[in-house]
Amino acid sequence: MRKYQRGVTALGWLILLLPIAICVYAGIRIAPVYMNYMNVVHSLNMVSGEIDNGSATAATIRAAIGKHFDVEYISYPDIRDLKITRENGNWKVEANYDDQAPLFANVSILVTFDKTVKLKGGTTE
Repeated sequence: MRKYQRGVTALGWLILLLPIAICVYAGIRIAPVYMNYMNVVHSLNMVSGEIDNGSATAATIRAAIGKHFDVEYISYPDIRDLKITRENGNWKVEANYDDQAPLFANVSILVTFDKTVKLKGGTTE
């Protein structure tokens, strides 16, 4: 008979794997939030390359972003949540918003996103 026990008990495995399982579950719950953010960034970058900086207005920029949001099925943030300003003769679009993912019971994960895109300006032909 062995003098000392070798290996990990069931309780030991539970204590080891529980934090890992919670982190994996949180990653699964937060993945759609980051996928939505990546779609927002992609849409803003596409609009940045399409819009002519000289003849653009805030309304045309907002309309172009709205079309991209419709194509990408982005419902949050809303187009009205974006801040469109003119800085040194160039247009700047800011998407500064919070999104949350429910974890379990009344616990949620809150993620803050802040993306600023300056319009590069399209070519006028």
